[in-house]
Amino acid sequence: MSISVTIGHGGDPTKVWIDYLMRHGGYATLLGIPAAIATLTFVSRVLWLKNNCTPHNYGRTGWIYWPTQLMIALGALIALYIASSPYSFNGLSLGALFMSVACAAGLKVNQQEHRYKIRSSDYLFVYYLVTIITSLLSLFILHQDGTAAPTDTAIQNLGAFTFVIALAFVIEALPRHNTKVQIASRQQEHLTPYQQANLWSRWTFHYAQDIISIGYVRPLRPEDVDDTAPAALKTDVNFERVSASWEKELAHSKKPSMFKAVFKSYQGRIFFLLLGRMLGAFLYFMPPAIFGKLLGFFVDYHNAIREGTEPPSIQYGLLIALGILVSNVVSTLMIAGSSQGLFELGFQARAATVAMIYRKSLKLSPQARQKSTVGEITNHMAVDAEKWNMAANMMPLLLVIPTELVVGCILLYRILGWSLFAGFAVFFIITPIQGKFSGFISVYEEDKMERMDARVRMMSEVLSNIKIIKLYGWEDAFRKKIDGLRGFEIKAEKSLATVRSCLGIFFSSITLLMALATFSVYSTIGGPNFTPGRMTPEVIFVSMGLFGMLNKPLGLASMAISMTIVVKIGIKRIESFLVQEEIDTTVVQRFSCQQNVKGRKAMAIEIEDGTFAWEKEEPVSAATSNADTTDLSPNDAERQPLLPGSTVTRTAPAPFKPVLSNINLDIAAGSLTAVVGRIGQGKSSLLSAIMGEMYKKQGTVKVYGDFAYVPQQAWICNATVKDNILFGKSFDQDLYDRIVTASGLRPDLEMLSAGDQTEIGERGINLSGGQKQRISLARAAYQDADVYLLDDPLSAVDAHVDQHLWQHLIGPQGLLKDKTRVLVTHGIHHLDHVDQIVVLKDGAVSETGAYQQLIDARGAFYQLIKDFSVTKKNKKSKHQRDSTAVEATVEEGDVDSERNTIVEEENGDDDNKGDDVKGNNGELVADEAMEEGKVGWKIAHAYVKAVVAHTGTPFSLSHCSLLRWDSTFSRTCGCAIGSATRRKKNTAAPQPKILFYVILDVFLNYTGQVVCGIQAARTLHDALLTRILRLPMSFFDTTPLGRIVNRFSSDIGAIDSQLPENNHDMIGFIFHITGTLLIIGYATPAFLIAVPPLAFFFFLVQDYYIRSANSLRRLISISKSPLYQHFSESISGVTTIRVMKGLTQQFVDQNEVHSDLITVRQNIFSVINRWLQIRVEVLGGIVNFAAAALAVLYVDKLDPSMVGLALSYALSIVGYINYFVRTICETQNLLISVERVLEYSHKPTEAPVKTGVQLPENWPQQGRVVFKNYSTRYREGLDLVIKNVSFSVDPAEKVGIVGRTGAGKSSLTLALFRIIEAADSFWARASDPSSASSVDKNKLQGHGSDEPFEPSRMLGLGRSGGSIEIDGIDISTLGLNDLRRHLAIIPQDPTLFAGTIRDNLDPFQELSDAELWQALERAHLKHHIASLTGGLSFEVAQNGDNFSVGQRSLICLARALLRKTKVLVLDEATAAVDVETDDLIQKTIRKEFADRTILTIAHRIKTVMDSDKILVLEKGKVEEFEEPGELLRREEGSLFRGLAEQAGEI
Repeated sequence: MSISVTIGHGGDPTKVWIDYLMRHGGYATLLGIPAAIATLTFVSRVLWLKNNCTPHNYGRTGWIYWPTQLMIALGALIALYIASSPYSFNGLSLGALFMSVACAAGLKVNQQEHRYKIRSSDYLFVYYLVTIITSLLSLFILHQDGTAAPTDTAIQNLGAFTFVIALAFVIEALPRHNTKVQIASRQQEHLTPYQQANLWSRWTFHYAQDIISIGYVRPLRPEDVDDTAPAALKTDVNFERVSASWEKELAHSKKPSMFKAVFKSYQGRIFFLLLGRMLGAFLYFMPPAIFGKLLGFFVDYHNAIREGTEPPSIQYGLLIALGILVSNVVSTLMIAGSSQGLFELGFQARAATVAMIYRKSLKLSPQARQKSTVGEITNHMAVDAEKWNMAANMMPLLLVIPTELVVGCILLYRILGWSLFAGFAVFFIITPIQGKFSGFISVYEEDKMERMDARVRMMSEVLSNIKIIKLYGWEDAFRKKIDGLRGFEIKAEKSLATVRSCLGIFFSSITLLMALATFSVYSTIGGPNFTPGRMTPEVIFVSMGLFGMLNKPLGLASMAISMTIVVKIGIKRIESFLVQEEIDTTVVQRFSCQQNVKGRKAMAIEIEDGTFAWEKEEPVSAATSNADTTDLSPNDAERQPLLPGSTVTRTAPAPFKPVLSNINLDIAAGSLTAVVGRIGQGKSSLLSAIMGEMYKKQGTVKVYGDFAYVPQQAWICNATVKDNILFGKSFDQDLYDRIVTASGLRPDLEMLSAGDQTEIGERGINLSGGQKQRISLARAAYQDADVYLLDDPLSAVDAHVDQHLWQHLIGPQGLLKDKTRVLVTHGIHHLDHVDQIVVLKDGAVSETGAYQQLIDARGAFYQLIKDFSVTKKNKKSKHQRDSTAVEATVEEGDVDSERNTIVEEENGDDDNKGDDVKGNNGELVADEAMEEGKVGWKIAHAYVKAVVAHTGTPFSLSHCSLLRWDSTFSRTCGCAIGSATRRKKNTAAPQPKILFYVILDVFLNYTGQVVCGIQAARTLHDALLTRILRLPMSFFDTTPLGRIVNRFSSDIGAIDSQLPENNHDMIGFIFHITGTLLIIGYATPAFLIAVPPLAFFFFLVQDYYIRSANSLRRLISISKSPLYQHFSESISGVTTIRVMKGLTQQFVDQNEVHSDLITVRQNIFSVINRWLQIRVEVLGGIVNFAAAALAVLYVDKLDPSMVGLALSYALSIVGYINYFVRTICETQNLLISVERVLEYSHKPTEAPVKTGVQLPENWPQQGRVVFKNYSTRYREGLDLVIKNVSFSVDPAEKVGIVGRTGAGKSSLTLALFRIIEAADSFWARASDPSSASSVDKNKLQGHGSDEPFEPSRMLGLGRSGGSIEIDGIDISTLGLNDLRRHLAIIPQDPTLFAGTIRDNLDPFQELSDAELWQALERAHLKHHIASLTGGLSFEVAQNGDNFSVGQRSLICLARALLRKTKVLVLDEATAAVDVETDDLIQKTIRKEFADRTILTIAHRIKTVMDSDKILVLEKGKVEEFEEPGELLRREEGSLFRGLAEQAGEI
């Protein structure tokens, strides 16, 4: 008789399979076959260890080795005794003999494993486990057949064997983390906890226990987790694998796929992990299958009692209950293990992708760089690459979900037959609707990502130029721009959330509708010959359990489809970036240095018939070939066409015209060549062409030797002074000292508390322009290159520093005198000392030769010198005299003043606490602050307040939970109990009610995700943006840009999308679980006894986990900022990185370090999630077992229908509890994003934008500026940079402000615009985080908001550092907008923003086009702008990259011309233009601003020689304030006269 037939006739199932086993080898099969396989495996293992491994020589762990050896030996002896026993039967002797041999082999394996390996033996571990299982089954069989006398003896002997093997198993499974062997291996081999963990620890993720325990006691620190990642997760390893596959894709596919490249890189492991995941899915449906047997047990038991026959044994029922627990545990282990493996694959793919994006960004061609901004590429790293983590978790579900559905449907078909097709009909009706919604999700998701790119790009630009925005008072204009972009993003997010809320209900209710349709058909015509089906408890509750379990795959289907679409879009965006054009490295032919030969001097640079452009040549129609056009020449890229995506309509494409044409140039090795010409003539482009940074249309470029490059705008990294100079080169003390001295940095370093270990802020924020340029020069000099390309480095320094650098570093007698130097310069005072002069005009070389040759030729160069050179009396003798005088000046004065710029910024940490220790260490930017412990209720309350920020939302929020409870409880209780009581006549009755709850669910989804979620996201973002734009400059000086951008990208992204979904799920799970527990308690009252301890353990595990999870989430968040910051720095200096030898690999290595840091923290976060998953699901399995076991023990007192009801819901509660605990934890983790946003949203702001002071009409009407005993510092607790300054500027007076670099010139202008406040003043303290708490909060009403602030509240609140008055009004009483919009400035760093020319001139759209054109004409730019496509609508590239630095300065001049104000500040405004353009600008200023008060800061003394008065600053104090003629007449003691002499002006 077959097994199925026997079971079907009510036979004892246990006896059936025991009989079957005994007929097929008995104990020889059960015990012998595993032992024989183990023996062969052990022998192979011993041979492999001896042939392939080296002894570790760390010794043995005696307390593990000797007990296990003893237990194995005892096991071998006991097994041998059983084999020789005369009472053995049914193959027991043979099986025992095999076990004895296996144990003997195990002794040798154990010995060799301890000799060669430092961790537990996987082979012994598996053998122990299998042997214990087979031995227990054998004992059970012997117990069942307890009639024969020898059975007792066999049970005793086999029990003893099982005991000693179990003891060996326990000892083998013990953690060895603190043993001598593993401690030594960790120290010498740097092994991770995973590498040292045994198999049991890996299965259960117990190796993460130490980290979780530490996190429970105190917040985790970086050193606790940063060495825990396997080597396979390293970025470099994965980059090599994935990039190789990507290269094959590029070579063999017209449409290369990043997904295919990643799949091919890991296909073997992916297959193995998917197989494990699929097996876990099969095992997931084992409990309901076993549950059917348990219901059969109850029915058989009650039938037997009713009929008076012998009922099934209670042990059989308990065995079934145990089977449910075991299947749950095994399924959990398999799913958790495979999921972790898949997550690791995601981390590997992410790391490889980040590395590929970074390397690609360093190779982009000029045209490709126009298409991809820093913000967009950062988004590829921060958002798109992270999609791989999501893909690793979600995309396997596309295989697992169909598998689970198929298995579930097969099991349901076996119970319900063809009636199930009614449920299928419902499924297939809903599926096309789901597909349509999925299409909507794809469209909206792509739209949302594009909108997010635009917002982050704009935000990055605003943050990079926040100082300029504050000076102009343009915060409101840029706020409107960002709000507009955010509005589009919110609209896309709202559409996406709406579709998701509708799609979610289809998946959450589909099983209910399928069950309804199936039972309706089954109960009416589902039986034989279309008779009503038999509705037994087994049919009802097993089916309900299976339908309930189908909820999981169907519920995940919505998320899987949605996330797959998101992943697809993200990967597509990455693919689009990775296929962009790369720079052509063959443009320049590189050779080693030439040697001088007879009759010919060695060459360093040779250009023959060179024609270069920033754009690829495109076909041009004849109709437009004669159009007038002017080439552009920016610092990095002189290019003309509109950026992609421009909204400007181009009526006709401008004809192609190269930037440089017919260049023929030879530069001898060791020579000094100067490149001169007006702005926009191609000087910077010539250097770019030499470096290979442009498109070469024709000709050849040959370079002999290595490059060093100094850009026009110095590129400084957030590192120490020393690191910025060394830049990865090995330290040579002698060379370093000589370069520091030649660069004029020696006195600075001596005066600094931390010397050359003083930290420089991001973008050199705490350095003056001259200091940045000198560090840039020092870096280039330290590279010891053969060819030095210097792009106007002297324009940013004062005259005396210029002389010092020329004499000691760049000039004929300088440190670089034996090197080839190509110097772009706008100055003419050094040209008679160079070997060759190259004059550029209209992109071509107009003249070339030595100084005297060009003078004799009497060409354009001669005319330039004649018109703009000053009389230099006794020039030669003066230079000889100044050879030491200049150096002395630098030694005595330059550094004392300059050091203020560095020292004043170095004392504070990120919170501006003025920590003396940090100041002494030279640290400027502190490590990012991280909150400790769990996310508090305060953060959750803040999020709720953000939700209810507008009218109407409180109603939705207050009723959401109540409605969710009603929906959940009524749906579960009503449907389940209705089925349990089998009221067939009411089968159609629930339909209207179910329809009502479907509609209710849609409403709740919409309310939770769209109304509440979007409202909270909007409120939090607006608050963050408002506060960031209002923070003082001291915050931006000490906070890396990446940290702020991280808030606006990753954190806001999580608040937008993930947090609303998690909140909605968490509320749903709460009511699902509560309703389920009530149903189980109603059906099985005894179960309620187990609820409190189980609940206690659940919350204990959750609390134990959440502390570590929160710490890790914070560590992950702060580890992303350095990656983005490093990337932003790299893009800013990409030309320098590409040109200088070895820098590319150095920066790639740094990128990998930052990426690895994120990977290791994400990996351990995933590991502790798996730790939680296993423990929660095992506890859920215990809930199942407890409910089933209690039901079995009270079988005679319970109704089978109610038991079926309780157990069917007990099966589903495992998944609910697991997801509930994980959702709680994930919600707390996501609230960290809220916490990080709120951290910056609550920082003290600068003074209010408006006050109660009423300004006179057209203020200032005169322009009188008065400083009264004014002192200021950059932050509270730092040294004063302006000290007790008093002077008065009369209306329409022109004042030139001079002084050595760092003397306080720019600080004076910052004070005038209140970028910095008077020392010890009310607002200086109120805007400082370390002291703001001491200010009466009641008197700060309106501070940081748009509410008018009453200045009288400041009375008595603090000391004063003096005052500044404009037309008799104390500017400290004015709102910042009122002040800054009534002043004009042309800043030191000319800044343009992405947008149109019109936006850059008039961001508030207040002026007419005629006024704009008039301003451009007066700024000498009208002809150039008119030649551009679109004119005023021409699109400016990010950072103004499609304009030269000089052209940007002229646009800034036009801005000043448009601002009708009586006070104008020129902050070294003409430093980047040639002398001819400088002269034009000065004439314009004298003419157009004749009736205005002008304060001019200039490096060129000539610029201020015609000023009404000269203000000389020294060490932050006023040293001289007189007419220039008066100061020049002072033969001795005049600082101004000394500066003029050094500049050659007298």
